[in-house]
Amino acid sequence: MKVSDFNYYLPEELIAQVPIKKRDESRLMVLDREKKTIEHKVFKDIIEYLNPGDCLVRNNTKVLPARLYGKKETGAKIEFLLLNQIEGDIWECIVKPGSKLKPGTNVTFGEGKLKATILDVMPGGTRKVEFFYDGIFNEILDEIGLMPLPPYIHESLKEKDRYQTVYAQYEGSAAAPTAGLHFTDELLEKIKQKGVEIANVTLHVGIGTFRPVKVDTIEEHHMHSEHFYIKQEDVDKINNAKKNGKRVIAVGTTSCRVLESIADENGLVSPTERDTNIFIYPGYQFKCLDGLITNFHLPESTLIMLVSALAGKEYIMQAYEEAVKEKYRFFSFGDAMFIQ
Repeated sequence: MKVSDFNYYLPEELIAQVPIKKRDESRLMVLDREKKTIEHKVFKDIIEYLNPGDCLVRNNTKVLPARLYGKKETGAKIEFLLLNQIEGDIWECIVKPGSKLKPGTNVTFGEGKLKATILDVMPGGTRKVEFFYDGIFNEILDEIGLMPLPPYIHESLKEKDRYQTVYAQYEGSAAAPTAGLHFTDELLEKIKQKGVEIANVTLHVGIGTFRPVKVDTIEEHHMHSEHFYIKQEDVDKINNAKKNGKRVIAVGTTSCRVLESIADENGLVSPTERDTNIFIYPGYQFKCLDGLITNFHLPESTLIMLVSALAGKEYIMQAYEEAVKEKYRFFSFGDAMFIQ
């Protein structure tokens, strides 16, 4: 299967640069896989499509304000992006300009609140970095770090919390699980009152989520790996829905990838902590998932392949064409789609 089969025309002005004022007033396109219909709604209408006993599975990861701007001892400006915590205060970072940062180089951030020393050059050109500070690392990051917005967003973000879901809990992501950005506390409360169960998974989204697919055929692509875990209480909610013939609906492709990584042939899940590099594309047989709330994804991305696996490529491409025609907002701060 060719990667180019998943291309579509997108005018640049439809790429959302800032979040909508009210989270749940973004638009919602509803796809019915059986009837092959396309409906246009507002996101808060999602409640009409959820039934008592359904289980909504969301990713409660929290985005680290992982972009840091600092200076070398020479005064030269440097940019860091925290990727992975290796151990303690030692991190893998993307650095710019990379060629200038050799092992032993010292960098200062936030007028000395945070200091770093380059320890090593890692495979792929990232750097192994040790940080030095007084106080609590995450508090310092909250104060001086910026959100690592995707490369297609060129506007600065005025409110940091708009790149977090309202239920974000465990820090560790380099990007937000953006399908969850549409939910408000009030909407989630109404969903619970309707008798819908809400379960959590935690998958820390890596920067690899933005890496383009660089091969011609899908089967040659190697998926990046991401760490996740799911607790017993959440497993019970998902398995109860399955056993009672109710639907399991993932909020976002990250939640979907967790469910499909751990489900057995009956669609049941168990408490797990590990990495996943599952790659879902057309031909994949879903084991656990019955529905998906998601945003509109980049052309030729692994995520548009995932939604095509669920709904069918032709139907998805038709829906995307309609979204362009109707001037939906695309990508991280854009509108939503519900595939049922």
